Amino acid sequence: MLRTLPRALRPWRHFGARGCTSNGAARGPEIQVRALAGPDQGIIEILMNRPQARNALGNVFVGQLLEALAQLREDRQVRVLLFRSGVKGVFCAGADLKEREQMKDSEVHIFVQRLRGLMNDIAAFPAPTIAAMDGFALGGGLELALACDLRVAASSAVMGLIETTRGLLPGAGGTQRLPRCLGVALAKELIFTGRRLTGDQAQAMGLVNHAVAQNEEGDAAYHRARALAQEILPQAPIAVQMSKVAIDRGMEVDIASGMAIEGMCYAQNIPTRDRLEGMAAFREKRPPKFIGE
Repeated sequence: MLRTLPRALRPWRHFGARGCTSNGAARGPEIQVRALAGPDQGIIEILMNRPQARNALGNVFVGQLLEALAQLREDRQVRVLLFRSGVKGVFCAGADLKEREQMKDSEVHIFVQRLRGLMNDIAAFPAPTIAAMDGFALGGGLELALACDLRVAASSAVMGLIETTRGLLPGAGGTQRLPRCLGVALAKELIFTGRRLTGDQAQAMGLVNHAVAQNEEGDAAYHRARALAQEILPQAPIAVQMSKVAIDRGMEVDIASGMAIEGMCYAQNIPTRDRLEGMAAFREKRPPKFIGE
């Protein structure tokens, strides 16, 4: 059950065909999108809701999530994108191994490529992305969170790239994003052992930005992630987006090239109305009102 929030909320939008799930059962949509209203306008929530499979990454689930991202990418009103779960105790349990077991080798290859593309789409989303991890985030579930810019976990959440314990290896970006997050040696240790971490352990390593004690409703990480989104919301959207580009692209090259990338991103921000508004607000000693232009 979704907790009733005090602020006005817009209804959830559904993606993909109703009444069809990854295992063929007749159930509701697996991915839903909601735009928050009032003072939280600009925060968009993606709700992962496949309870019968603990939000496992099945064909329909992935297809609906790709469709949602494609539509949201074109929406200039999106300031922060927040991934959360509608299944208590679970963020995303990773690959749907029951579904994958029925695939031919060639089909597995195609599906994993599609899954890798999904994670790349999340990583390349123009606005900041936050994963609210209120429960298990295993295998592909952690890879999804790693594709986000920021991660918030309940202290009791359990996460890990456990693929080697299933005769697999991370195939949706885990071997690349985890070492970029934690360093090569620690990432190798975690992947080689398939070790599971609590939210507190993950924060101590730097894998998540914040770890919070879980509440009775099971959505403490969501509320902390939403508070983090609220901190980002008032800032100049183009400046935030260009900062994201400069960091992401700069981390892949030497520092001299990174400085050049920063310079190009800075140049794109110079002609914006928001830059002028920021300077005017500073001069007039008032809060700025950024419009994303």
